[in-house]
Amino acid sequence: MADSSEYVPPKVWTWSKPSGGTFANINRPISGATHEKELPVGRHPLQLYSLATPNGVKVTVMLEELLALGHRGAEYDAWLIRITEGDQFGSGFVAVNPNSKIPALVDRSGPKPIRVFESGSILVYLAEKFGAFLPKEQAARAECLSWLFWQMASAPFVGGGFGHFYAYAPSKIEYAIDRFTMEVKRQLDVLDRRLAANRYIAGDTYTIADMAIFPWYGGLAKGWFYGTAAEFLGLQDYKHLQRWVDMLLERPALQRGRMVNRTTGELSSQLHERHDATDFETRTADKLQSTG
Repeated sequence: MADSSEYVPPKVWTWSKPSGGTFANINRPISGATHEKELPVGRHPLQLYSLATPNGVKVTVMLEELLALGHRGAEYDAWLIRITEGDQFGSGFVAVNPNSKIPALVDRSGPKPIRVFESGSILVYLAEKFGAFLPKEQAARAECLSWLFWQMASAPFVGGGFGHFYAYAPSKIEYAIDRFTMEVKRQLDVLDRRLAANRYIAGDTYTIADMAIFPWYGGLAKGWFYGTAAEFLGLQDYKHLQRWVDMLLERPALQRGRMVNRTTGELSSQLHERHDATDFETRTADKLQSTG
């Protein structure tokens, strides 16, 4: 590969070769389905098609938290979408999310199925449907939604920016890594300062803002992805962020939500598909492996 300083962009870009890097096999500059494949449908009102990436975890945590509050209508089937194998480009998935990104939700509780895509949109939809984790008072609601959309706008700098160039790109580019490291550390400082004065992200109450921010920045704080990124970013220095992450990790519903559609880590922490509350005890990857 030529040194980045030698690259001169063409007048009009064309797709002439693979992009390189970890996800080169699924990167393409066009949308739409690549193959015919219908999505499965289970017995519960809510059908989730996802993977336990940070964006996917947001929604499974929300669903498990709703169930923990006693919202029986939040029962759901979680179907595994293996994005590295291109499941998100099947015709059924594209019909639910034209953008071919997980998570995607179909609500079949009414007379006509409702599709919801984009993780932030799903969180708001579920919060409004069940009247939970989104304050009703105007100022508190605005604060919560502001932090939710802060996360939606900020996370691409973490994943597609820092994470890609630090961990996934085919070569290390100093400028790109420095650029995105600076921005991610600025975001971490925003959170750390906020959490120095507040128990939760939006104030004194646990909300969808916490559920949205935790998988990305909590994951960074605990070194769950991007290799040695936690050490590289000096995550141990963000004491208030670490306090908040440790507090949320004590929530049983959040612990369950992190397991759903997970395909990495300890086998006992992986629940590839979730169709019943008992699956956490009977259908984790270690138990399925032991039964052949």
